[in-house]
Amino acid sequence: MSYDLIVIGTGPGGYVCAIRATQLGLKTAVVEKRATFGGTCLNIGCIPSKALLHASELFEEAGHSFSKMGIGVPAPKLDLKQMLVFKDQAVDGNTKGVDFLLKKNKVDAFIGAGRIAAPGKVEVTGTDGKKQTLETKSIVIATGSDVAKLKGIDIDEKRIVSSTGTLTLPEVPKHLLVIGAGVIGLELGSVWRRLGAKVTVVEFMDGILPGMDGEVRKAVQRLFEKQGMTFKLSSKVTGVDTSGKTLKASVEPAKGEGKAETIEADVVLVSTGRVPYTDGLGLKELGVTMDERGRVAVDHYYATSVPGIWAIGDVIAGPMLAHKAEDEGIAVAEILVGQAGHVNYDVIPAVVYTMPEIASVGKTEEELKAANVAYNVGKFPFTANGRAKANQQTDGFVKILADAKTDRVLGVHIVGSDAGNMIAEACVAMEFGASAEDIARTCHAHPTLPEAVKEAALAVDKRAIHM
Repeated sequence: MSYDLIVIGTGPGGYVCAIRATQLGLKTAVVEKRATFGGTCLNIGCIPSKALLHASELFEEAGHSFSKMGIGVPAPKLDLKQMLVFKDQAVDGNTKGVDFLLKKNKVDAFIGAGRIAAPGKVEVTGTDGKKQTLETKSIVIATGSDVAKLKGIDIDEKRIVSSTGTLTLPEVPKHLLVIGAGVIGLELGSVWRRLGAKVTVVEFMDGILPGMDGEVRKAVQRLFEKQGMTFKLSSKVTGVDTSGKTLKASVEPAKGEGKAETIEADVVLVSTGRVPYTDGLGLKELGVTMDERGRVAVDHYYATSVPGIWAIGDVIAGPMLAHKAEDEGIAVAEILVGQAGHVNYDVIPAVVYTMPEIASVGKTEEELKAANVAYNVGKFPFTANGRAKANQQTDGFVKILADAKTDRVLGVHIVGSDAGNMIAEACVAMEFGASAEDIARTCHAHPTLPEAVKEAALAVDKRAIHM
């Protein structure tokens, strides 16, 4: 069979790329090693974790907040088996949705492991071992990422688990030890804490959520500690003894100075990040250039060093985010037909779906200082927002960073309920080059949480009304 484009991988980047390509008139096929479409995100990542986050938030709210609002209910009982069914239903609905979209857009799908035999040729090995070779003018690598392993700690997905195993634990652990205080560790740690586990988080760096705005990192750590999480920063897990009934993790200072300690836990979650997944693609044999971190090297048009082969998403440089991969998938499809496909990497939002949520876009204060950019800060707390007070959701704040000379918005950081939705306003504003004054002069509905965004914009010019 011959195609204009074959996309290897059907995660958010891959399936979106394929659909956009067919919209542009390209005969397109996808190759997927899983039995279901959607990649890590829909099958074992974003979607199932958000289902558990939502369910566990409601469980905690019913147990601790309903009575404050005059709602008298018996203490909620956890039916973990049913909660996992709820999670699986979310996965099933979304993966079937992608299947429908591919068929609707007339994208041919091949289930099996893909290997690029040569430019223009993709070999697909089915689950039965049979091979077939597809011909194509262009190939897009969209194979995503895999769990980053820790030397000396073997993941069995039962007691020592990755994010995948954490989504299917058959019972709530008495003590969950999380290695890594990044997005995945905090989200999944918060799920099991709400359901009754003691949660200890060990982080190599001196603060949680490395890379995020410093003020945000410190504020949310205090909130998580208030909720019951314990953090051991500037620390590393050097090994886990699995011989006993409980796991015994050896924890040492990150710099190697000081005494080691042993932490006992029922389950250890390894959440130290993710790495590009390119196994079995045959890239080395083809001469595709990779960088020092194992990522596929591409130019501004997502082209690799081998003509006819492109790459997007987690396998290339940049944040490993589903929406970043989607935008790259659309961009490369448009580039293939001669259009000006483009992604604005200065406006890629990031969200941590804890409670409260944490959302950011653009530069942090630390980045602006390092670049010697003069800036002004506008900050507004949710304690002063009418809707937040009415809902008893006053944790957090909105922080806007604007250029001191032009007032152009350079970064927005939100800690608060529904921050993941509120950040969209900041993204639109930044995409159009808005100033803080533009946001401040935009009428916001009352009473809403986004009014805090307007007030933070007013605060850039030191003229917030409700603070």
